[in-house]
Amino acid sequence: MSTPALRLLGTPADELRIAAVGTSEVVRVARGHTAQVPEPSRTRHSKIDMHHHYCAPEWREWAVHHGLVDVERLPPWTRLGTEDAIRFMDGAGITTAVLKPMLPARYRSSAQLREAINITLRSMIEVAASHPGRFAFYVPLFLDDPEASSWAVRRGLGRLGAVGVNVTANYGGVYLGDPTYDRLFHELNEHAAVVDTHPHNLPDGPPGAATVPGIPNFMCDFLLDTTRAAVNMISRRTLDRFPDISVVLPHAGGFLPYIATRLEALGRFCEPRVESAAVRDHLSRFYYDTAGPMAPAATLLEHVPADHVLFGTDWPAAPADTVTDLALPALDADPAFTPEQLQGIYHDNAMRLIPQLATA
Repeated sequence: MSTPALRLLGTPADELRIAAVGTSEVVRVARGHTAQVPEPSRTRHSKIDMHHHYCAPEWREWAVHHGLVDVERLPPWTRLGTEDAIRFMDGAGITTAVLKPMLPARYRSSAQLREAINITLRSMIEVAASHPGRFAFYVPLFLDDPEASSWAVRRGLGRLGAVGVNVTANYGGVYLGDPTYDRLFHELNEHAAVVDTHPHNLPDGPPGAATVPGIPNFMCDFLLDTTRAAVNMISRRTLDRFPDISVVLPHAGGFLPYIATRLEALGRFCEPRVESAAVRDHLSRFYYDTAGPMAPAATLLEHVPADHVLFGTDWPAAPADTVTDLALPALDADPAFTPEQLQGIYHDNAMRLIPQLATA
């Protein structure tokens, strides 16, 4: 099966060659220096990072060898290694990170895609084994190749100890929730899988370029991409049809919390019709990570129980200083959260969602 579409899990290569924030760190990395070691966080919480990108060096070498990527076009942070991650985690008070693998390339066949997935899985297993308790990992899925995705579920969730799967919001403009993906979601439901999502470029945009000149796509378009996927899953009643999966929306759900009332009021114009009760129900059942920094949480908590909010950093796509100097202080100081709720966000909610983290 040919798979010509851009294969991406994580942040697109062409989007973040220069980071939007914390550019000094990215420049240092590009010049060959190691990652900045952040100042220790003042918070006392032991944190679980549920949004931690990973580009396997073995995959990168393999992809270059096969002419699938130009290493110079990959963002500089993809060259950061495990020791860089450990230094960042120690400085930010993170005990365990769940790796979100990125494999950005145009694969020539389904067999080649499987090889890329296998290389990445082996790399993540080695990282986790070499640093007991510090790392867990998701299986990368490519839903526009259902056979390879089914194989990856059986291999990663069934045999290799992955704690969930990672998917993008859309594949060639076909969004999560579409009936095209029902067969695979049935398999994920049988595994009671955590389905971690991540945005992508909006469909039909200019390849490798900003939709709005001068505004990186991760600034606005990514949040819309997540929102479209969430609304489509609500419209298609995904969580009702597959009740044993748990869907994690990144970046606090994109724009979803802010349009919840609008969706309740106007969902009758969608096809299929969206009932107000379904909006409220799905919003309360999705999980949301804090990668961002996210906006103040009051609007989110109007629609979402605090025990469905998970800590995430977006490192290394988000540089260390963005996390430690902006995101963490804002989260600690957010008046919408009680100390008990913050303890849940940083640690306890993830443990309830993924008990395997206790033995990572």
